[in-house]
Amino acid sequence: MSSQFFMGIDVGTNETKGVLIDENCKVVAYQSKTHDIENPQPNYFEHDAEKVWWGDVCSVSRALLEESGISPSKIACLGISALGCDCLPVDENCKPLCKAILYGIDSRSHKEIDYLNEYYGENAETVFGHPICSSDISPKILWIKNNLPHVYAKTYKFLTASSYITAKLTGRYCIDKYLAEDFAPLYDLKNDTVNEAMCGMFCKPSQLAEVMTATEIAGGITAQAAAETGLQEGTSVLVGTGDSGAEAISTGVFQPGDIMVQLGSSCYFVYLADKLIQDNRVWPGTFIIPGTYSVCAGTNTAGTLTKWFRDNLYSDLAAAQAAGGENAFAAMAKDIEKIPAGSDGLITLPYFAGERTPLNDPFAKGMFFGLNLGHTRSHLYKSALEGIGYSIAQHFDILEENNLPVKKIMAVGGGTKNPVWLQIVADILGRTVCTSSITFGASYGDAIMAALAVGAYQSWGELEAVVKPAMEIHPNMENHAVYQKHRKIFDALYISTKELMHSL
Repeated sequence: MSSQFFMGIDVGTNETKGVLIDENCKVVAYQSKTHDIENPQPNYFEHDAEKVWWGDVCSVSRALLEESGISPSKIACLGISALGCDCLPVDENCKPLCKAILYGIDSRSHKEIDYLNEYYGENAETVFGHPICSSDISPKILWIKNNLPHVYAKTYKFLTASSYITAKLTGRYCIDKYLAEDFAPLYDLKNDTVNEAMCGMFCKPSQLAEVMTATEIAGGITAQAAAETGLQEGTSVLVGTGDSGAEAISTGVFQPGDIMVQLGSSCYFVYLADKLIQDNRVWPGTFIIPGTYSVCAGTNTAGTLTKWFRDNLYSDLAAAQAAGGENAFAAMAKDIEKIPAGSDGLITLPYFAGERTPLNDPFAKGMFFGLNLGHTRSHLYKSALEGIGYSIAQHFDILEENNLPVKKIMAVGGGTKNPVWLQIVADILGRTVCTSSITFGASYGDAIMAALAVGAYQSWGELEAVVKPAMEIHPNMENHAVYQKHRKIFDALYISTKELMHSL
């Protein structure tokens, strides 16, 4: 048996996942726990941080130890990742003062964004590094200041999810460089410090976590955290990072030209580059691996839209699953297998929760265009998957326009369980799409980073040899030709209806 083991836990939008791996990066235990996302009113999306984030970490950790039978003393390091771009104010005891405001799907701070655009004027993009959007955390801090003054007055730190979890584990308030960019312009990432000159209207510099790198050791597990997680006091804990960055690592996205397409609740992209680009349609920045840069981007819907279809148009299949039948999503995939590429002239704009990149428009709306009496729910569903595929293709266009070559496409997330959807993406892109041989996602990335951090592996190159692609999905170029024609309509639809969307 391995002499030491490494744990990784990832807290996502709808589920927390955890793995234990041995020194060969083989998974020896896996656990997951689902949780709800709160949507108390339009444009508001929240989590109860103490119940969901911390509660899940404790229960998943204990479940992993119980399943594996491994002594806590043999866990050499714990890696953490969590959903990013969220804002949680806590008091001096790291107790949340309100519900956590989630990432770009929560667009409540649109008035603050308008104010910041007016305040900074033509310099806004320079100050933030991109058009200010609902994924930025500083407008969320400003929203708390304007709308929850009693919370703002008591706040000791403004944290994102991984920072909160790491603080609960170790007592240290830190954030990795990859996530610190979400707080623009509050950090000076050239010097890895708080940008005190820019904090002014937002918060005090002391209310922000210190900047570290994702694979540094933040500290050891405290006695209190040990009692709650079942882990041994003093066990090393990584600084932690965002779920999408950790997921990219889990798939072997290690080299410039590699891209991860994450088909999760939303669709998220991490492209690795050897240089920093400037393009305000996406989110360029640093990456977890030293010496590399990233081009990140994210839509607002992917799995959330398939869930909407299940709950509203395929409720019979959901009921059949609840009665012991086939998984509803698997049955839905079979239902659309015979629908031709292009869904017989039906095009869907998948902006059911506004849109992040490349539109950066929280008021974008969903649309079914081209409906006729011959269309069925099967057409509607396939068209929606195609709409997400068109959005993915728009991001690949941006890479091409910036002369960034795409060498390897790794698809990850729950959407990879749908072979029809994977084929749609490959056909729309006209490129081969790969899936990972190990599909535990970000939690696996956390665990292998933990192994690297404590010396079980000496370099990222050694780790790359462990993580291999599993399956290749090759494009049907006849379907690609059909999709090329429909994409022109898809691209034009938003431009043609943007003002009408906003008037709603």
